Amino acid sequence: MPDARDGAPGSDGLRPPALGLLLAEARSLFEFNASVLLSPLLMRAPRGDGHPVLALPGFLASDLSMAPMRRYLGGLGYEAHAWRMGRNLGGLSRMREALRARLTEIHAATGRKVSLVGWSLGGVYARDLALQAPELVRYVITLGSPFANDVRATNATALYEALSGERVEDFAELREAIAGDLKVPATSIYSRADGVVNWRTCLLRPSERAENLEVYFASHIGLGVNPAALWAVADRLAQPEGEFWPFDRAGPFAIAYAPPERAISA
Repeated sequence: MPDARDGAPGSDGLRPPALGLLLAEARSLFEFNASVLLSPLLMRAPRGDGHPVLALPGFLASDLSMAPMRRYLGGLGYEAHAWRMGRNLGGLSRMREALRARLTEIHAATGRKVSLVGWSLGGVYARDLALQAPELVRYVITLGSPFANDVRATNATALYEALSGERVEDFAELREAIAGDLKVPATSIYSRADGVVNWRTCLLRPSERAENLEVYFASHIGLGVNPAALWAVADRLAQPEGEFWPFDRAGPFAIAYAPPERAISA
């Protein structure tokens, strides 16, 4: 696979994934079908304790894209919530107030801290929410979310700026904060085979309560329905509130996870 940094403009020498990877995103249909076929196995994942989970869709997606995730988590005992804001047309600063209000609403209704699962841009929102209101957030999981390094290294940057009316460069200080350490546990799930975002933009700084988890060969569009990614999400959410331990790359999808040392290998 060609190095995603070659020939790249940008502060960190990154560029968007190559055209071949972008075209290969069509395999997302197979990832969804695999999850359907493997649903009995997926339901053997650790069960939840009933706490609320807010699922945030990616750029140009709606709650429909997160419906399989919500159904899966609901089946495992979580109280899964949609974001209820229609199609995600971007706008990090524009969406902050509405997202904070939605998080507050769920927290008030349930009386419990809310875990956040965000796909792509939804994961950027999730990390921002955890920065704004850590007292309301239990855990943050991002799926192929470009929040670190040169975040312009995606195949959607130009469209994002056109539709949202925001330029990535206009929020350097906020982006730096989102890429930094959070006060709550966090897991970044990503794939080096992502055809939309450069995988290096998904890497958080590992710590005692933060980790990167690579899923082999997953697509960007299919990451939220990929069976190995779904299992990992369920495993991470099942941790008791206030506790964190690294993901155990074992179980029925063990072969799909890269060893942890690859997460910092550029």
